[in-house]
Amino acid sequence: MRPTINKTKMPNTKDFHPPHIYQDGSLYFIAAKTIEGERYFNSDDKKNMLLEVLKKASKKFGILLYAWVILDNHYHLLFELSEGKDLWKFIKNINDNSSRILNEFDGRKGRSVWYQYWDYCIRNEKDFFLHFNYIHHNPVKHKYVSSQDEVLDYKFCSYGRWVEKKGGEWTADCFERYPIKDFTVEGD
Repeated sequence: MRPTINKTKMPNTKDFHPPHIYQDGSLYFIAAKTIEGERYFNSDDKKNMLLEVLKKASKKFGILLYAWVILDNHYHLLFELSEGKDLWKFIKNINDNSSRILNEFDGRKGRSVWYQYWDYCIRNEKDFFLHFNYIHHNPVKHKYVSSQDEVLDYKFCSYGRWVEKKGGEWTADCFERYPIKDFTVEGD
């Protein structure tokens, strides 16, 4: 099946969403950023809330989540999606629900929180593990921790779960075989 591509104008801005590819049975890498990079998720309580919203949305849409990280002003996901048309619904569910709860938490009804998201379809095993490692290295990249070993203690990342599940040798091998590339969008 040929993927559909959607370009939509963002409300209240002159910017356009990046084109989104809706492809059935695909693996996706997502980067979602807050408006102006504002650090709205700057506490464990707020990150825990976003993580719970993410888990509920994953369950609702039948998403197989491989890797994730939550930081103060953005998150990354690596997941499998059976119905491409559900991509925007899945991200909208996460962003709308986390915005609503965060605004209740902060007493800021109606505030816009999320800017937009970027999606990327994973092409092969190498591509998968490059993005997998990028996500798991993000707490180091953004200086939440000082080394990859310390990511084990960063509870808003799936890295520790993979070390528990597959072992330290397996995760170290992933990093050795697929060295981290920086997929950062300029200004991130």
